[in-house]
Amino acid sequence: MGRGPSIEARKNAVDAQRGKIFTKIIREIGVAARAGGGDPGGNPRLRAAIDKGLAVNMTKDVIERAIKKATGELEGVEYEEIRYEGYAPGGVAVIVDCLTDNRVRTVADVRHAFGKFGGNLGTEGSVAFMFRKLGVLSYGPGADEEKITDAAIEGGADDVIVYPEDGAIDVLTSPESFAEVKQAMEAAGFAPELAEVTLRADNDIAVDGDTAQQVVKLLRWLEDMDDVQNVYSNAELGADAYA
Repeated sequence: MGRGPSIEARKNAVDAQRGKIFTKIIREIGVAARAGGGDPGGNPRLRAAIDKGLAVNMTKDVIERAIKKATGELEGVEYEEIRYEGYAPGGVAVIVDCLTDNRVRTVADVRHAFGKFGGNLGTEGSVAFMFRKLGVLSYGPGADEEKITDAAIEGGADDVIVYPEDGAIDVLTSPESFAEVKQAMEAAGFAPELAEVTLRADNDIAVDGDTAQQVVKLLRWLEDMDDVQNVYSNAELGADAYA
């Protein structure tokens, strides 16, 4: 049996992944600041992006520099928001949100990814109608269902979902009330493990076997692309999908 990767190689891989995450969050901070201003108190999208950065230990200096570049105080690159829609194998719907400074490059890369793994890039609106935008506060197994539910109702959440397989809990909100509900939950002592405004499908499609593995490969490939910020799908995947 050969040796595994060295400590240095593993560290380099972790650093590279961390760098990708930082790049995506910095772009999101910049676009949010340019669209809604540099004050996170009056710009919920910017506040959410900053929270993402702080959650991965991004320094305040890096965050402030990204905001200043976006608001014109420092010279920076302007990024364009683009959404692509398509189908993965098995009829799985996929939405790919990008921030790019080169639309031609990005669409070519996204089209290549879909084709490489047996999917098809669709037209605007071809799958978006299957998804809805909402805020999600997630709590892991072992969370107190009754207390979280009471706090969520008091905080103005729209719904609470408990997953019977492991007891994990999602508190759902409208995008507009996400920041307010998150603040209320934290004030009640229930800081979420994950908090984001995201897209969720109204109905999932179950895929398994080779098809499921191809779907996972496509989603991972897209997520790893520099210009891609978020990838959403309606795939219901079992453990065999990650074999």
